[in-house]
Amino acid sequence: MKNLKTLLLTAVILSMTMISCLDLNPLDQLADGNIWKSANDFKYFANNFYGWTRDFSHIYNDGPHSDLRSDLMIPKSGINAFSHGNNSITNSDGNYTGMYNNIRRTNILLHNADKYAGSESIDQYVGEAYFFRAYCHFELVQLFGDVIIVKDVMDINSPEMQKERDDRGVVIDFIIQDLQEAVAKLPDTAPENGRINKYAAYSFLSRVALYEGTWQKFRNNASRGKELFNIAIDAAKEVIDNGGYELFAPAALGTMAYKYLFTLEDAQSTPVPGLTKASNKEYIFYRRHDNDLSRFNINITHGAVANAFLINRKFVNMYLSSDGLPIEKSPAFQGYATMNSEFQSRDNRMDNSFLYNGEKYWVNDPGSSRIDWKGMDGEDASSALTCIPTFGSGYQNQKWGTEREVIDYYEGYDFPIIRYAEVLLNYAEAMYERDDAISDTDLDLSLNLVRLRVNPEMPKLSNSFVNSNGLDMREEIRRERTVELYFEGFRIDDLKRWKTAEIEMPKDILGIKWEGTQFQTAWGTESSRAKDANGCLIMEGGRTWSEKNYLLPLPTDQLQLNPNLGQNKGWTVE
Repeated sequence: MKNLKTLLLTAVILSMTMISCLDLNPLDQLADGNIWKSANDFKYFANNFYGWTRDFSHIYNDGPHSDLRSDLMIPKSGINAFSHGNNSITNSDGNYTGMYNNIRRTNILLHNADKYAGSESIDQYVGEAYFFRAYCHFELVQLFGDVIIVKDVMDINSPEMQKERDDRGVVIDFIIQDLQEAVAKLPDTAPENGRINKYAAYSFLSRVALYEGTWQKFRNNASRGKELFNIAIDAAKEVIDNGGYELFAPAALGTMAYKYLFTLEDAQSTPVPGLTKASNKEYIFYRRHDNDLSRFNINITHGAVANAFLINRKFVNMYLSSDGLPIEKSPAFQGYATMNSEFQSRDNRMDNSFLYNGEKYWVNDPGSSRIDWKGMDGEDASSALTCIPTFGSGYQNQKWGTEREVIDYYEGYDFPIIRYAEVLLNYAEAMYERDDAISDTDLDLSLNLVRLRVNPEMPKLSNSFVNSNGLDMREEIRRERTVELYFEGFRIDDLKRWKTAEIEMPKDILGIKWEGTQFQTAWGTESSRAKDANGCLIMEGGRTWSEKNYLLPLPTDQLQLNPNLGQNKGWTVE
């Protein structure tokens, strides 16, 4: 942890920004209790916690959880140092210092809550402080492994400023305890849109326990893993049984419900009139946005649609055929002969997420957006664009792209930090990893709801289906998770906890099969690009991954301030 002589100065400086919007005194004065006189003081202070979470900027840019750091996609230009395996020790790391600054703020609220009369009136905000303290500690564990637990408002004379890091297992136990405290304080229903309730805490607990359970299981600590899987299962089951959440699947949207979930606004943003954010019962915890009051400050649609980044062929091949079988086993798979044959008879989430050659689509630009929301049967036909892949990997994204006319940066859809689909998948995976088996009943309760949302004709995943088709249940559970949570910031963390990054990350990033297909004629410009043995375009080669890459190195400024921290294994100064 950062030496507190530096940490406290940073915290006070950062607090000045908070003062400007809350009209509060600096943090050290807040800790003395100058303003903690009413429940509203706690509320206004807790409001700041909500700005610490993941948002669009964390998945679009080179954030530590971005899919750009995984094996699913790469930037359309340049090389991502982390996914390529050649990142190095930095002098400073805002992820590290930022989380500790945030933890200190949660501790300030908890410190003052202990002295406040009428504690019931501030339970919501105390619960939020416990939740966000857990959130920040978990962020640190995911990135750095062993870290120092901070549960008090420390000053420059606190002995913790020079202590060794706590073992990650101890930190995880502390996180679980904090989330259990949050559950006890938070209400069943949040008092305002965007605030968390107890089911957000249960949901996050399922994420934490599954993450660490698999981390431990696949590093030869099965007993610890089983203990954590039980926690993940129980937490997810609380949400399933009592949370009141459901997958977004309006019948009128049919097999395209997955696509429009991610661009839902209060303005018309789907082909079905009347669907608004209130129609979405899937988002459990989310960053709220509005095209007037809380904009993204990111060009979401133009930054996502078409060739905004290069999608890996390996990922596209993970989508099942419509018969529920992997493409290498499915007679329904149409092969690669034409520029869109591989898109036919597939999991409908593929069509929801990607554009294929010749497909009509819309973006937010005037003249290229929806007009009457009647598709090719109305005026929309005149404004539709046509997808014609002419460069890149040949796979083009459409997830997160709106179809309504709206000024760049003014899209107003929310970002899901936790959604119900993840909780269902957490439950299924934790059940399987605990017992190395899962019942059809539990699959139907969880994963199959996700699988069939836009695939009503696809066979369910079941033990008989797996056995009769020579499938692997774990692989199919992981496939569902990867496909469902694509471009939401999960993949690299999943590869790390499964300890499969060393296998998946060094593989070349590939584009479409070029040789012997329609692309070879249409894309003559790619004749000089390197290709693999199957005639597929190589978008990036030379990737590496070593054991040290499972954790980030601690920055050198922290090691200089506190030598007792120690560096993560494998990271040495060159």
